[in-house]
Amino acid sequence: MKLTRLPARYAGILMPMILSILMTFVVSGVATVKNLGFGSGLVPNWMSAWALSWVIAFPTLLCALPVTKRIVQALVRPA
Repeated sequence: MKLTRLPARYAGILMPMILSILMTFVVSGVATVKNLGFGSGLVPNWMSAWALSWVIAFPTLLCALPVTKRIVQALVRPA
């Protein structure tokens, strides 16, 4: 089965979406394990924490990305 690829114009939204999914998944997992340990309720609590953190992180990342790009451009010498 061949994967249908999206047009390049979607890269600007797809990159922060995937980044926010991966980062919130890992960070919420670490925080959940730290607070609850490896118990029977780990996965449901982790998924709940992950969903909430992603809902906050994705729009935050969309807003922060242009500011971050400008800061990096100010700190890095042009090629």
